[in-house]
Amino acid sequence: MLFSSDNITRLLPQRPPILMVSTLDEATETSAQTTLNVTADNMFVTAGRLREPGILEHMAQSASVLAGYQAYLKQQPAPVGYIGEVKKCAFITLPQVPCTLLTTVEILGTAAGVSLIKASTNLPDGTQVCTTQMKIFVEQ
Repeated sequence: MLFSSDNITRLLPQRPPILMVSTLDEATETSAQTTLNVTADNMFVTAGRLREPGILEHMAQSASVLAGYQAYLKQQPAPVGYIGEVKKCAFITLPQVPCTLLTTVEILGTAAGVSLIKASTNLPDGTQVCTTQMKIFVEQ
């Protein structure tokens, strides 16, 4: 694990209650693996399940963690990013809480401050939760 829940905020501008990444487990120049420990008090939980906006926010923040980690390695502050577009999004299941989400994000390309990423979120037993592609705009 590269960053735990104790210090993940060094890589993200988000703070509770909107903080949607618990750990950064692995990272390369173009990909990252993160986790999110979801409890019943999460603002995106309804009727005991994590809802679609929370899953997408977690995936976007996972991409942001990768950008934050790259900035951290250069001793720069974590950049602020925004979801610009979501496409090819498929929700397979809405996980029941408490649960842990395991997410992999990969940068497919970057131009003019916009990154195209693909993301996949699973449960620890391998059950797929969601796959998507997103365009993330990063403030320079």
